[in-house]
Amino acid sequence: MKTNFHTHCQRCRHAFGTEEDYIKNAVEKGLSQLGFSDHAPFPDHDFGNRMPFCELPDYLSTIDSLKQKYDIQLFKGLEIEYFPKYSNYYQQLFDEYKIEYLALGEHFYTTPDGDIKNIYFAESTLDYINYANEICKGIRTHLFTFVAHPDLMFLNRFAWDDNCQKACEIIIECAEKHDMILEFNANGYRRNKNTFPDGERYPYPYMRFWNMVQNTDIRVIVGSDCHEPHQVFDDKVELSYKTVNMLGLNVTDTIF
Repeated sequence: MKTNFHTHCQRCRHAFGTEEDYIKNAVEKGLSQLGFSDHAPFPDHDFGNRMPFCELPDYLSTIDSLKQKYDIQLFKGLEIEYFPKYSNYYQQLFDEYKIEYLALGEHFYTTPDGDIKNIYFAESTLDYINYANEICKGIRTHLFTFVAHPDLMFLNRFAWDDNCQKACEIIIECAEKHDMILEFNANGYRRNKNTFPDGERYPYPYMRFWNMVQNTDIRVIVGSDCHEPHQVFDDKVELSYKTVNMLGLNVTDTIF
């Protein structure tokens, strides 16, 4: 079964195409399930690169209306960071906005000092520990269906060290304990290879992380993380499936 549950559209201001454009491509590629997970707005803070809060109702109603038009299962989701102070808001998204799933996509996170940091600009591998701990806090709420790009931190140019090892262990052990799906994110392959302290590689998916997942029963789903309609199920998604199967990971094709 062909599926994808990590889909963005033009509402997030850094993707292209309408919801319908992605659906048309998914139907053309033979997908049976497509989940929309555009970057979620917060009601009182703009973190950037996401839809304005006022567009959220239209985003959801648009997907609802398109469910009646196409012969494909469509799901309403959002990719969102976990911040403890927004616990009521996450529940509201389910209860009032009728969201069908939340993907835990940690880009911004809270430090132990209460500051908000962006993992794209980690200052050292010590930040990876805090980042991993915040992901686990989100996992433990059971509000999220899968963790998007759990190895995103490795886009930073730091050499592998004990902090890297520990951060991976924190995420993997927590995911295994709480039966949380981890996403193998194809968008990292679209970023092409670069030179890092450990050699030439993609920023993510990061093989050291996934080699550790090999030793578990954690469910793994491939996510396109598409930002253009033609990426819904492109060669990078195919490469991702080839890689997870080569690694012998516990692959699932649906989150429902």
